[in-house]
Amino acid sequence: MPNLLSTLGQSSKKAVMRYHPSNLKAQGIVGASVSLLILFIIILVILAFLWGQEPNRFDVLEIAKEKNPGELVTGDITTATLIHVAEVMLDKPGGYQFNDITPPTVFMDNIPNWEFGVLVQIRDLARALRNDMSRSQSQSIENKDLAIAEPQFSFNNNSWLFPPTESEYGKGIKALTRYLEKLGDPKEHNYQFYARADNLVNWLQLVSQRLGSLSQRLSASVGETRKNIDLAGDAEAKQSTPTSPEVKVKTPWLEIDDIFYEARGTTWALIHFLEAIEIDFKAVLKKKNALVSLQQIIRELEATQATVWSPMIVNGGGFGLFANHSLVMSSYIARANAAIIDLRNLLTQG
Repeated sequence: MPNLLSTLGQSSKKAVMRYHPSNLKAQGIVGASVSLLILFIIILVILAFLWGQEPNRFDVLEIAKEKNPGELVTGDITTATLIHVAEVMLDKPGGYQFNDITPPTVFMDNIPNWEFGVLVQIRDLARALRNDMSRSQSQSIENKDLAIAEPQFSFNNNSWLFPPTESEYGKGIKALTRYLEKLGDPKEHNYQFYARADNLVNWLQLVSQRLGSLSQRLSASVGETRKNIDLAGDAEAKQSTPTSPEVKVKTPWLEIDDIFYEARGTTWALIHFLEAIEIDFKAVLKKKNALVSLQQIIRELEATQATVWSPMIVNGGGFGLFANHSLVMSSYIARANAAIIDLRNLLTQG
């Protein structure tokens, strides 16, 4: 009996302590903290979903009219498109994400890799604009604003501070804008855009090299053994160090979606640039009977922007049960690249 009373007394004491004001306050703080943590995680998930969406396509002619309300001259559409693609990369929902160190973007990799693909195309076109399209001859003076813009886009794409990447790319956009504003001014003789076949061929050469590399990297998702053809076609060709006659290539599993979204960004930017080129170089393309060839390249690249319905990039092999998104993307890019090579030959020889 005494033991029973003692047990009941201890239970009553614990019950009293449990509902003591100090314990109730502590439990309330813990509960509020857990609720805030759950709310914070929900907000991060929502932001990750919203900021993880790829930007939509835009009309290059409408953008050129917005940026230059006056009469459009040769080069306006290509330059305005380059500016707007860079602005979209920086100002889309979530901003520029590649250099972010805070959640949720620090945990996201699809859009940052998409940004890198866009950036590569921006750099290539800015370089072509500076070195070829704005100059009448190889010995002519380069445009001072394009000489500023091109290296700005070559700045480290992963700099968070001192200086941040966004500010350096913003300087490049401002320099391109100054070039665009003076492009149609008859008093500014050094602000020109030359829509010539050789200028277009030089830029298409860069585009072809980028797409060829992407196609190879995408197709390596399944792993394969390739013949080494580095020195094929030239019996006297040499290379720095000897390599195996067969090369095994395989993309690491964690990098498959990175390369896929880099390709999505590359082709998204390239579609807009080619649409602008179609207008600015229309006379040249018509003369070479190459307009329809360029339009077909754009159509091939548009297929790369189809909606990805799978929640993740699937890496099935061969004719297996599951799809391989990388191989599908590689197929579209390879076909577009083959058409670009034909277009370059047509512009050169046609």
